[in-house]
Amino acid sequence: MKVAVVGATGLVGSKMLEVLEERGFPVSELLPVASERSWGKKVRFRGREWTVISADEAIAQKPALALFSAGGAVSADLAPKFAAVGCYVVDNSSQWRMDPSVPLIVPEINADVLRREDHIIANPNCSTIQMVLPLAPLHKAYGIKRIVVSTYQSVTGAGQRGIEQLEAEEKGGSGSKFPHCIHRNILPHIDIFMPDGSTREETKMVNETRKILRDPSIAVSATCVRVPVEGGHSESVNIELSKPYELSEACRLMADMPGVVLQDNPAENLYPMPINAWGKDDVFVGRIRRDASVENGLNLWCVSDNLRKGAATNAVQIAEVLLRNGWLQS
Repeated sequence: MKVAVVGATGLVGSKMLEVLEERGFPVSELLPVASERSWGKKVRFRGREWTVISADEAIAQKPALALFSAGGAVSADLAPKFAAVGCYVVDNSSQWRMDPSVPLIVPEINADVLRREDHIIANPNCSTIQMVLPLAPLHKAYGIKRIVVSTYQSVTGAGQRGIEQLEAEEKGGSGSKFPHCIHRNILPHIDIFMPDGSTREETKMVNETRKILRDPSIAVSATCVRVPVEGGHSESVNIELSKPYELSEACRLMADMPGVVLQDNPAENLYPMPINAWGKDDVFVGRIRRDASVENGLNLWCVSDNLRKGAATNAVQIAEVLLRNGWLQS
């Protein structure tokens, strides 16, 4: 089938091509789309080069599927145009996530909400995806009253310019992606600040968690932080459950969740770290322990590759659901 990747030359777009190839998605014709400055360039996919084209050219070819990673403004403009020709759009920006008519999907959790008529589907924020995967079975079993999460997000979450700034600063240079130096520093600032003092990244985690877990009553407090790590996001998560729980059972529920891997043996210094999660599709969970300061409290630490499960892999997994449901036509 014809598959378009919009933003194909970017960090996430390139990873989407990689994941499509790795997972054997049935692409007969690739339509790599990027901005005008990239038209005519080549991207490599399945052993051959494909020419980058304009969005209009791709739409004219009526692809069955389009994976978007080109920013909210581009998605707002182009996603409806692709959908109008019968294409299913999986969008990695924040443009459609909180639209009540657009499903926000982590396939292991809520693929059942997808309908055949949903031609625009939102891919959640990378930090949200890795948090809700281990929390979903806990919410189902015990109910979640409140989540307090602090993120430690790598520079790849800011795109190629984020990597370039860190690498330049490591060599004594500078960059312009972040408002301050990121080398040997930590910035409690991801995305823009909102009127209430939260950043937009923190607001995304609050609203998206409620939508994915289908429970608007969950209280969520998030603090999102950029750290000088090249790949892989980490999160410290404190959960207040509605019901009493056994720690061993909570661990079992998370271990049994597809896409979650427990790495939790402090005696052997085994716990998730971004250096080990990089290049993998799972969410790694460890440092699991009771929080005695609150009734039914639980602490955990989770790590995931933000470019893979946090973006490209989740998008391709959504496409695989569409394929299994028989909705994608070649």
